[in-house]
Amino acid sequence: MKKFKDFKDLLIRQGSGARDDLSPVSDSNPSPPSSPLEVVAKTKDDREFPNDPTTEAEVIGSIEEYYFRDESFDSSKYELEKIPESMDQIELTKINDDRNRLRRQLQAVSKKMSDVILENQASYSKELVRVTELQECLNDASNICRNGRSELDMSMQGFTVASLGIMSKHKKKLQLSNLLKSLHTIKTLQRTDIRLREMLEEEDYPGAIQLCLECQNAAVTFRHYRCISELSSKLQDTLVMIEEQLDKALAKTCKDFDVRHYEKLQAAYNLLGKTETAMDQLHMHFTSSIHNIAFQIVLGYVQLVTGSTDSRYQKMHFRDLCSHVDLETYIPCLVDLCKALWEVMKSYYKTMEWHLVHDQKTEEVKSEESENVAAIGGSSSSVNTLYIKQKLEHGLTRIWQDVQQKVKLFLQATDLSSIKYDDFIYVLDLVNRLIDIGQEFCGSPSEGLHDSIRQQSLAYFKNYHSSRMEELRMFMENEGWELCPVKSNFTHLNLHEFRFLRPHSHSSSSHPYKENQLVGSPVSPTLGSVRGFFRKFSDKGSPFDKHDEDGDEESIGVMNGPNDEGMGFDDSDEEDEVAEELKQEYIDELTGEGPQRGGFSKRRNMDSLYSKGPTLCNTTIKVLRLYGKYMQMISVLKPIAFDVVLCMSELFDYYLFSIYSFFASDVSDISALGINSKLWTTLKRISNNITQQDQANPGINPMQPSENSGFPRVSPIVQLSGIDHLHGLAERIVGTESLVFLAQQLELLQPHLESVIPSSKKPFLQQFYSQTVGVAGELRGPVYRGVASRAINLERVLQMMMTVRWDIKDIMSQHSMYVDHMLQIFLEFNTRLENVSKRVRIPAEAYAVIWEHVIKLANRITVEGFATAKKCSNEGRALMQLDYQQFLLKLESITHLRPIPDKEFVEGYVKAFYLNEVDMENWVKEHKEYSARQLLGLVTCAISNKRTRNRIQNVIEEFEKNRVR
Repeated sequence: MKKFKDFKDLLIRQGSGARDDLSPVSDSNPSPPSSPLEVVAKTKDDREFPNDPTTEAEVIGSIEEYYFRDESFDSSKYELEKIPESMDQIELTKINDDRNRLRRQLQAVSKKMSDVILENQASYSKELVRVTELQECLNDASNICRNGRSELDMSMQGFTVASLGIMSKHKKKLQLSNLLKSLHTIKTLQRTDIRLREMLEEEDYPGAIQLCLECQNAAVTFRHYRCISELSSKLQDTLVMIEEQLDKALAKTCKDFDVRHYEKLQAAYNLLGKTETAMDQLHMHFTSSIHNIAFQIVLGYVQLVTGSTDSRYQKMHFRDLCSHVDLETYIPCLVDLCKALWEVMKSYYKTMEWHLVHDQKTEEVKSEESENVAAIGGSSSSVNTLYIKQKLEHGLTRIWQDVQQKVKLFLQATDLSSIKYDDFIYVLDLVNRLIDIGQEFCGSPSEGLHDSIRQQSLAYFKNYHSSRMEELRMFMENEGWELCPVKSNFTHLNLHEFRFLRPHSHSSSSHPYKENQLVGSPVSPTLGSVRGFFRKFSDKGSPFDKHDEDGDEESIGVMNGPNDEGMGFDDSDEEDEVAEELKQEYIDELTGEGPQRGGFSKRRNMDSLYSKGPTLCNTTIKVLRLYGKYMQMISVLKPIAFDVVLCMSELFDYYLFSIYSFFASDVSDISALGINSKLWTTLKRISNNITQQDQANPGINPMQPSENSGFPRVSPIVQLSGIDHLHGLAERIVGTESLVFLAQQLELLQPHLESVIPSSKKPFLQQFYSQTVGVAGELRGPVYRGVASRAINLERVLQMMMTVRWDIKDIMSQHSMYVDHMLQIFLEFNTRLENVSKRVRIPAEAYAVIWEHVIKLANRITVEGFATAKKCSNEGRALMQLDYQQFLLKLESITHLRPIPDKEFVEGYVKAFYLNEVDMENWVKEHKEYSARQLLGLVTCAISNKRTRNRIQNVIEEFEKNRVR
């Protein structure tokens, strides 16, 4: 077994080394066959198997894949490895079959190869001819090389030493010429630094950069010189210095933009290839400029006030530094701050405008070029332009936020509640202009500024309103309630404070900041949408200059204060004429000279002009002026509009309750005034809201404020007692009618107030007008009834009626004496009333209320006198009717009031005497306007049946118990 294995290994080694171990003798120069037919002949002689093409194809197809995988494949080893190791397993028959199969496959492959050779015999012959031709070409090339070398050898031997020297000197000459040119260039490069500094001083940044870059390129060319290496480093430092100068120059454009200067900067950065970096730096400079400018302006005013240059102020935060600004310099500091920040925003706007124009020009140039050139060079440029455009648009909001933050900190750092009203209105106007600028600049709602100014406004307005309420109380306590002469067509619009509401006022279109408020929707933050301020003040000036403030004075209503002499009239020719007449009349009185011809006529014209005017006093005009100022604050600051309206309602409440407390609360019998429930509720609500003492002591009668309450007391110079002047009727008329006039002006202002307050707050305003303003006219009743109740004394009349006998048997043709006495009282009252009308025009409403109440008092006294009758006959009832008809007849000649009011009260009572028992009981139940005493007197005289009389008397007593007090 072992011997068989060794034999097998030997065969394998011999098979694998058959190719490598061939002897050099046998394989050194194998002679190729003279022709392919020779190979074919040998193949035919060695053929052992029959020639069948179909069988040969199958035999070739049966060859295993291993024979085709690799050229180094050892087929002998492969076949020998198939023989089993053990002799017992060897089958000779199988081995013989494998041998025959391999021989058949070899024969088929050889046959196939012979066929292929026969097919390509022509190609073989052609290729053999080409090889022969190539061999001939190589022989010719070899001959040419040998001849060339021979000629070169002859040339070397033919040249002399002199000719070579000439060539050497010529070469040296060329080298020296090149060296001279290089030295001139190096000399120029050495002098470039001086020229660069001159160009930087001239602000020729593009030229300096272009020169520096050219020098750098030249330095690269001559870098083999030692001096040039130092120059290259110096040029690089110079380029860095130029970039620093560019950065400083770029920072200056944030404060004062110059088109030519900015064009040079952009050209310089374009040469450096740093336009995007320049835009990033520009935004950083804008941010730092806003901070530095704001800080330096505030610091300057702080040092101006303190008078020192203490370094501690320079180390403060901006918020803390703003808190050291004095109130006297607050407005100038704010104006300068707004102007400086305006310049920064204007520079940013001009920067955007320049890039917009530049981009448009670039697009026009590109459109003229060919499409290929544009496609090659336009890609990076378009990306760069888009980046700059987006950067500028995004920077709008960032710049405005920085500006807004600085002004917001400045506003919040100081308490403005103690400054003058006109100054505060001016501050509001400045901030509103800045807000409008921000709206145009980037479409921002400026919530930060709105919040800060709203806080300041609320704080200021609370303090201002408190002062005005105290001032109003002082006015009320010192008011003499004298008539203030005004024109017949006088309204609130004649006052200077209400000029902004006049239809003929200057339209907002004349002012750029008002023009923007008329735009329907906020503009989008793009360059094309920025207009208004930036267009008008593009070259010079700013929206915060003094001339702009003066031009807008009429719109915002800024003024120094009310002028009592002018009464807020318009400056018309008629006014000037009247003023001159008043002046002339005054001079005549001083000199004692009589008036000139025509003076009485002019005086009468003036009297007629003013006698028909509304009844006002100085305090009413003061309140109207306050309303005008309050509404000015509403117009410049809408967020606190409702708070201002609340304070306006407090002013009117205070005025209303003061008029009541002065002229209606001095009557002890409140029920006699006939105050209706709506007016009573309003007065009680006002008392509870204003009087702190009344809130702490609810038991106090709110209609009788004490001396310590929050309501004023009438001036001692005002006489509200005395029958000669009807208990101060003239003063009461002036006070009451001025209240009514004030209510009428408020009703005219209602549409404007509704337009400026939020929709959610309109119910309050409507309630205020319905429950407070609407009941102002009803205060006439309590005031004038109080005068009427004390202006006539009818006690004597009642005593005279008690002496009259009503149980007479004869019909009288003459009225009773008490009627004449009562008419005499009315005549005296009418005379006093006419005397009052000479001082103050009595309005028709006041005249009607006074006479109506006086007549009602007389009617009640008449009924009270009839009720005192113990017995009454039919003739006595006829006398009652006669007396009352006589009273009515004479009364119509005394008063102009028609019809005579309340006469049904007396006539119905007299007619009741004629009713039977059943009708009497029903009449008593239906007529509850009579008192129990009057009803009992009627029943006593008219009902003779005691049982019926007692029953009706019980009904009256029961009704009296349930009567509402």
